[in-house]
Amino acid sequence: MNRSLQLWLAFGWIGFALLPWYVADRGFWSFGWLGSGAPFSSDAGSALFLGLLHEPTWLLFLAVPLLAPLAVLGRERSDPVFARTLILSGAVGFAYVFLQGFTIGIDGWEFPGLEALFGPTDLRQAGMGYGAILAAATFLFLLTTGIAAKGAINGDRFVVGSIGLIVAAVAIFIFFPVFRILISALQDNDGAFAVRVFFEKLFDRRIWGVGCLGGGVRCGVAWNSFLLAVLTGLSSTILGLVFAVIATRTRFRAKRLLRVLTMLPIITPPFVIGLAIILLFGRAGLVSQFLWDVIGLRPTRWIFGLPGIWFAQTLAFTPIAFLVLIGVVEGVSPSMEEAAQTLRAGRWRTLSSISFPLIRPGLANAFLLGFIESLADFGNPLVLGGNYDVMSTEIFFAIVGAQNDQGRAAVLAIVLLFFTLSAFLAQRLWLGRKSYTTVTGKGDSGRPLRLPPALTAGLYGVALPWAALTVVIYVIIMFGGFVELLGRNNSLTLRHFIDTFGITRGQFGLVFSGLAWNSFFTTIWIAAVSAPLTAGIGLLTAYILVRQRFFGKGVFEFGTMLSFAIPGTVIGVSYVLAFNVPPIELTGTGVILIISFVFRNMPVGVRAGMASMSQIDKSLDEASLTLGANSFTTVRKVILPLLRPAIFAALVFSFVRAMTALSAVIFLVSAKYDMATSFIIGRVENGDFGQAIAYSAVLILVMMVVILLLQVAVGRRQIHRREDVQGNALEGLAG
Repeated sequence: MNRSLQLWLAFGWIGFALLPWYVADRGFWSFGWLGSGAPFSSDAGSALFLGLLHEPTWLLFLAVPLLAPLAVLGRERSDPVFARTLILSGAVGFAYVFLQGFTIGIDGWEFPGLEALFGPTDLRQAGMGYGAILAAATFLFLLTTGIAAKGAINGDRFVVGSIGLIVAAVAIFIFFPVFRILISALQDNDGAFAVRVFFEKLFDRRIWGVGCLGGGVRCGVAWNSFLLAVLTGLSSTILGLVFAVIATRTRFRAKRLLRVLTMLPIITPPFVIGLAIILLFGRAGLVSQFLWDVIGLRPTRWIFGLPGIWFAQTLAFTPIAFLVLIGVVEGVSPSMEEAAQTLRAGRWRTLSSISFPLIRPGLANAFLLGFIESLADFGNPLVLGGNYDVMSTEIFFAIVGAQNDQGRAAVLAIVLLFFTLSAFLAQRLWLGRKSYTTVTGKGDSGRPLRLPPALTAGLYGVALPWAALTVVIYVIIMFGGFVELLGRNNSLTLRHFIDTFGITRGQFGLVFSGLAWNSFFTTIWIAAVSAPLTAGIGLLTAYILVRQRFFGKGVFEFGTMLSFAIPGTVIGVSYVLAFNVPPIELTGTGVILIISFVFRNMPVGVRAGMASMSQIDKSLDEASLTLGANSFTTVRKVILPLLRPAIFAALVFSFVRAMTALSAVIFLVSAKYDMATSFIIGRVENGDFGQAIAYSAVLILVMMVVILLLQVAVGRRQIHRREDVQGNALEGLAG
């Protein structure tokens, strides 16, 4: 304990006395301050020397919470003074770092009341730099270490520290930016608070209108979004379950191909699927014209509206349900099914009374993700919406349209949060407090239940036509990159690929001359950095939620889902509002893109981890702790090997979403950090559909390769075998 405390205090003093407290002029990643007189200069000075030699004397107060822990270094952890000192130092220091940052900004006092109280000031502060970040991290460690020393969660420093880290990260990168934009719901167009305006916008007929129920034409966008979300959640969950059962419980020979086809929609830029659907089922689409020529069925615009959006979203979000459910279906114990059959239960009775109840956590999580994804989806309603308005597109047009009404966008975001909270509570009520544990660490030599022939035929009857339709859609997508203009001039050409990803020989060697290379390389490295961070934070959060009990656990769980519930449009604008000015300046950097991806996609890792971890008996953790391993070692050597499906799901989803994100990225990209989707949407706006489709085809191929590599790297979980799983999982703990 003392060694860790000494190390963190050293980090805190380095941040306070040596590293620049404010961000450098050239950006967060600029290290030009190393040769500019740091830590003594006014531009790159540390908090200590800025306070001693320059104007920000208020920074010197931070020395007090850094000095106080030195007095208890020699005390035992069980000493009450030790815990109280660390808690007080950590809480005061962490709060003061952010309080002083939010109090004085680039324009002086940030709150009008302070100016009225203390008078005008010429003091200014830039955004926080390396010193402030390291000092804040030290204070957070002191706080969580003190809480653990006081006996919280059995004194487990790893668990308490993890909870503190995640709570702080969620508060800074989810609650704070969302608060910044939602507060505008209570403001009028001049920025003044007006509660009356808020209620007028909240109960607007365009949001809650029910004219369609009374024979009218259109419903409010809230009811449109809710109906679409329910339909999409149900259909994607059912299809995901069908594919998961076929992949794990049947003798279907082309399982690998079926997995690939199931994954294709998730690795596709959003509007590309909508474009392919229009080319197939629009009035001039290939399928529509074929039906007109063969059976005389007149083409209509049925694809534009609820049917088209529902179809596209089901196609796009079924892979999410599949990734969540496949691990859950694999986790159903064959021995329990054999026991039911030994008691003379038939196959249908076994499935309905044993197998289905055990996969309820997976079904609930898959539906919740599909429901939330549908509410937050922007690309498909934009392309296929027609006259069917939903809240995500309404928010977009409220922000970037001629009305420029941030208050209306914020009100719509609040309605989305209400629907999300309702779905979250419904899920909790449906699951109840029942146990779904199937992986106990004991030998499990049973064979999975053979499905009834009628059920197998039904699964094939649903999955194979859907897979065939997926193949057709992606043939259209790939074909579009090799023709001049798909549907009008189908002459074969490679021009789009050459213009986009051309490589020429210059004076100094090969030159990446294609227009898309800059955005392509930027997208790859940002996705590669954000994916493991997303998976790690998501699975750690799942472990805490499933394995630990603490005050405010329900609020904490909902907080982790908050960024997923709000449309990317709102997330993008809220990040600009929150991180464009001190104390946290991130706009125009690659860091803000990584952070937005991590906390936007983290809920998938959380839900997948919770679904899989709910099947793992807690006795495995207890056995590891009994053998002398700490919580960190238990997570690393016992829990993680059994969570390979969840790890794979989190890595794949986070990497792919970073590659294909659209709505939030539009507001966060810069000239230096351009992303693939913003480049593609720019090509579409310019009418260069061939280049857009060619770029999308390349992205699809790249992501397929990455998914295969991740599958090899993560491996498969082995739980149904004769060897004792507990013995294998705990092997090596003593070392």
